[in-house]
Amino acid sequence: MAQRLALRRLLSLTPRTLPPQAPLAPHRRAFSTSANCGSTFNVQDGSDFQDRVVNNPKPVVVDFHAQWCGPCKILGPRLEKMVAKQEGKVLMAKVDIDDHTDLAIEYEVSAVPTVLAMKNGDVVDKFVGIKDEDQLEAFLKKLIGA
Repeated sequence: MAQRLALRRLLSLTPRTLPPQAPLAPHRRAFSTSANCGSTFNVQDGSDFQDRVVNNPKPVVVDFHAQWCGPCKILGPRLEKMVAKQEGKVLMAKVDIDDHTDLAIEYEVSAVPTVLAMKNGDVVDKFVGIKDEDQLEAFLKKLIGA
């Protein structure tokens, strides 16, 4: 009974008028065209991997990851940022192991994230798991030869 009375009182109140406000500007989403857009790409299939990674004259970091992998979600953006800082000296290929199981098997990926450093089509370095920015920078410098 008390709840009904409280509800009636609430409904009988006239809505308060809000003070006038300046019209809201239309919300626009920011679209970034950062430097890493040109240096990072998703591998589409085996022939794309062959063309853009194995046959690439530049060194390529290959990030084998999965959508469901928590550490991959931390490492991926961190690695992309570090590759972008190299200003085109190194590229980054992203390979989803669920979409490209054949590549994961070929490169003996048994856990994710796995990151390969490739130069002239050969794997020259590798790590599994998450790394901090200093370790990633050292990994990239070693690959570039700087």
